Amino acid sequence: MGDKFGIGEAVEAMHNGQRVRRAGWNGKGMHLEIVKNGRFAHPSDTRDLEPFVVMFTAQKNFVPWLCSQADLLATDWEIAG
Repeated sequence: MGDKFGIGEAVEAMHNGQRVRRAGWNGKGMHLEIVKNGRFAHPSDTRDLEPFVVMFTAQKNFVPWLCSQADLLATDWEIAG
């Protein structure tokens, strides 16, 4: 931790298997990561999903994540420890 960066570097870090977060997020353990090997839950649908970003929440759940304008322009992204 320590170095801060923008959304481009955050996405690159996730593509390299790292977890990222905003420095200002105050929920313990919150971070983003990419799911690369997603599958549909229905057994008759065998298609793979395209990679997508999920957030690990303070409640210890994974939820789909969508970037806000504030997140897009922020320069306080960091590697989650």
